Order: sequence, then C-alpha cells, then structure tokens
Amino acid sequence: MSDGGAWRGNIKARLYERVRERGYDSLTAFADARPAVPLYVLADELGNDVAAVQVLSGLLYEAEQHKRVTRFVRDVLVREVAEGLPNGWPPILDDASRFEVAMTLGRWSAYTPETHEERVRQVCDVLLASPPPPGWRPLGPDDEVLRTLLPDEEA
Repeated sequence: MSDGGAWRGNIKARLYERVRERGYDSLTAFADARPAVPLYVLADELGNDVAAVQVLSGLLYEAEQHKRVTRFVRDVLVREVAEGLPNGWPPILDDASRFEVAMTLGRWSAYTPETHEERVRQVCDVLLASPPPPGWRPLGPDDEVLRTLLPDEEA
C-alpha cells in the first residue's frame, strides 16, 4: 500500500525502473507474469511508493501504444474478479452475491477507457442475464469466455 510517496518525483520513471529491476522490459510484461493478481498487489510488489492507479494507468498507456486496449480491458476484469470474487462466479445470485458481483463489475467499469465503455456495459448485461458457470474465475485475459464476450477488434 502506498505511503503517500507514490505521488512524489517522476512516477513513470519509478515504475519502469522497478519493473526493469525485476527483469521485465515493460509494465505489461511484469503484469502478464502475474495473471489474475489484483492491481493493488502488483503495486505493492513494486514498492510502497507505487499506487495501484499508477500501475493501471501505465498498463493502459502501453496497451494504447500497442493497440491492445481490448486485451487490457479483459485483463482488468480478470484482476477485479480475482479480488472481488475470489471463489469465482457465485452459483446463485442472491442479494449478497449479487452485491459482490455488482461491486466487481462496477470497479471494472470504472477502470474502463471511454473507447470501451459501451462494450463493457454490454458484457456486464450478458454476465448478469446469462451467468458463466458457477466457480468461473478467469485466469488471464485470454480466457475463452472473456474472448467470446469481448473479442479483440483493434487493427
């Protein structure tokens, strides 16, 4: 967890220095080596002066540069499901589990770039109307269910 030092100095330089120290040439490569790990955990791994939102922003920047924003959006959902639904998709959507699902999908939606907001809204609707199998927990952005719901469209 960030101690406030995350907002001092050159944030971008600090992020890339930390991932290089760990043997990666990009923030995406660092994150890809840790699929389904929540963003705050990735930030903690990079130091107590790194915030999860900085990791998220860096990952989006790299995704935009490589025209892989849809994959980024799926990756963020995987990380949010890992955090919000650690036992996977609930078998029954009662009030308590519906709240957990709504919170998870809401966080995902909040982290979605404008370019993908409508598609994410549609995916949320599908997941609620036709839930995935009980216990479904995507392990990475290339999960079959996710690729069906949110296929790559970037050129």
